[in-house]
Amino acid sequence: MQQLRKDVKDQSTSRFLHVAQDNFYRDLTPDEQANMSAFNFDHPSAFAWNEIVATLRDLKAGRPALIPQYDFVTSSRKAEPVPVQSADVVLFDGILAFYSAELRELFDLMLFVDVDDDTRLARRIRRDLVERKRDVLHVLEQYERTVKPSFAQFILPTKQFAHIIVPRGLENIVAINLIQQHIKWRLSERLQADTTASSQT
Repeated sequence: MQQLRKDVKDQSTSRFLHVAQDNFYRDLTPDEQANMSAFNFDHPSAFAWNEIVATLRDLKAGRPALIPQYDFVTSSRKAEPVPVQSADVVLFDGILAFYSAELRELFDLMLFVDVDDDTRLARRIRRDLVERKRDVLHVLEQYERTVKPSFAQFILPTKQFAHIIVPRGLENIVAINLIQQHIKWRLSERLQADTTASSQT
């Protein structure tokens, strides 16, 4: 997904903003903090949905927004959110990006990057060991207990809402190129509409 974001950004001369759903994990309750090893971070209830929708509505309307920052080492939000300006292309990505109907209505293009179980697990192990300072046994236990079941119950069913399904992920160069061309076309179409509207005022 990181390379896909880079490819889309590099192919566009327009302003680009990436917003990650991971930043919108809600604060845990004291009981959840005390029993954090049992908390399911892949469950829809782990996210602050109203905040996600409000933030993306602002960005889609061209308004600035505040993006919360999440510390995955402590599993808590950082004190200060990051202010951002809207952009010509706003890319929102996350495991449950299509779960909320209210959120889906805001998207112009929905992509589901489809990779096999082994690839997802390998990527998770590399990420959690390097970025989140966790050990392999913890990652595997969490994967078996919550990650894999949540994928089947909550994430995979949202595949039906995607406009485009990208099998094999980053290996699918043809699909990535088509996505880039579609984004360029949409930007060109929007620019032409804005120019026409300006000339009529």
